[in-house]
Amino acid sequence: MPAKKIIIVGGGNAGLSVAARLIKKDKSLDITIIDPSAKHYYQPAWTLVGAGIFDISKTVRNQADYIPEGTTWIKDAVTTFLPGENKVVCTSGKSYGYDAMIVCPGIQLDWQKIKGFKETLGKNEVSCNYSFEIAPYTWDLIKNFKGGTAVFTNPVSPVKCGGAPHKIMYLACDYWRKQGILDKCDVHYLSGAGAIFGVKEYAATLAEVVKKDNIKTHFGVNVVELDGTNKTIYYEEKNEAGVVERKEMKFDMCHAVPPQSAPDFIKNSELSDANNPYGYVEVNKSTLQHSRFANVFALGDCTNAPCSKTGAAIRKQAPVVVQNVLAVLNNQQMHGEYTGYSACPIPTQYGKLMLAEFDYTNTPTMTFPFDQAKPRWTMWILKTKILPWLYWNKILKGTA
Repeated sequence: MPAKKIIIVGGGNAGLSVAARLIKKDKSLDITIIDPSAKHYYQPAWTLVGAGIFDISKTVRNQADYIPEGTTWIKDAVTTFLPGENKVVCTSGKSYGYDAMIVCPGIQLDWQKIKGFKETLGKNEVSCNYSFEIAPYTWDLIKNFKGGTAVFTNPVSPVKCGGAPHKIMYLACDYWRKQGILDKCDVHYLSGAGAIFGVKEYAATLAEVVKKDNIKTHFGVNVVELDGTNKTIYYEEKNEAGVVERKEMKFDMCHAVPPQSAPDFIKNSELSDANNPYGYVEVNKSTLQHSRFANVFALGDCTNAPCSKTGAAIRKQAPVVVQNVLAVLNNQQMHGEYTGYSACPIPTQYGKLMLAEFDYTNTPTMTFPFDQAKPRWTMWILKTKILPWLYWNKILKGTA
């Protein structure tokens, strides 16, 4: 019998860890990873880069060094899915067939949805930790800040690492407190979300941090424009009558986060969820199988599963996808089930971190035998030292 062909679209955390797990389970599989990037990034450390405690050069490595042995890497980008024909078409014009496909190209940063953002990014005191090139500039802004208005934003759309937009704000406030200038800082958080955090136990801790740092929160607002030259941010907010009003705020420094959505080649495909405004891949949230194409699975940030888009979620999704893909290829019943687990490590100050873990029901699912809603030094060590090592040495190799 010919080897079963599996195509994995995307060579990030999800793609590589699934490929490694699959080849460990069955060496006879013909696994192809399609991804155009020559570099692989450890993005969870970019907040730490922006806070001045992690070297950006340690967050990037050569993709070739992490492609699992026994799999094939095609350095190309998928442009078109033909699920009815079990095929994908790439930028090069070449097409590839499969018996099963796993879609995990990550999420797309929609910089252009905030007018003027791209033009002012990395200058005019506007930064963003979601960019490898720009994250170090965040630290320049924080350490050179002498007081004034500091604005931190979070878009209306879901984002990868939902805590990242406000993590950097807590660290900045802690740094300014230590410099003796926090009382000269007018800190504002403009967020598209309805609350500081979706799980009440962890939200209560963050509400205390917000109070201690004297942060002014603005929830349910949509940032629409950044004028870096005139140091002005524009946002939309509903008034008491429910009418959307355009407002503006002057700033002396701004850490802004772009809206995010499924990559365009997914949005424009048959795989996308027609009812989802961000065009994510339509999956069964428990099995991660596509709702309409039985031999297609997806995981990671590109799916419409109602979980947080984190590396921790991927770590729990990967074994489920592997188990269910193999079941489908062998005409067996699927037993793998993902319960929506996600984790968000949130530093509340330098040296202390709250590890928020929860599931689809927003119920805390704590790993450690203590109250993780309380920020701790041990969790800070987990985030800054242990998790980066685990990522490169275990997670990408499918052993953690």
